[in-house]
Amino acid sequence: MATPDRITVRGVRAHAHHGVYDFERERGQVFRVDAVLELDTSSAAADDDLSRTVNYADLAQRLHHVLSGEPVNLLETLAQRLADVCLAEELVDAVEITVHKPEAELGVPFDDVAVTIRRTRA
Repeated sequence: MATPDRITVRGVRAHAHHGVYDFERERGQVFRVDAVLELDTSSAAADDDLSRTVNYADLAQRLHHVLSGEPVNLLETLAQRLADVCLAEELVDAVEITVHKPEAELGVPFDDVAVTIRRTRA
């Protein structure tokens, strides 16, 4: 099986109010998302036609809307919502989403907390 083509959008950022704790919901913090889409880009390349691939500028806007939108408790829930946005693109066969919460309060020094999920078209 051939390795799928990938379109990657990394580091879409938004200040949002996701989290289980009241202080997270009240003051919010920065969240980041990375999306790696798997799809066949050969027809887009052959025809040099944007309509035959995913417009990553439009996708970034939709990801930002979810990232900055309705608060959820879990990064897992947020990751699933972001994956659903990507899989709504007809040409996308699979997606890997990583949600970063670099300002989480863990009580110890750390660089990042992240949840990564991979979803395929059913």
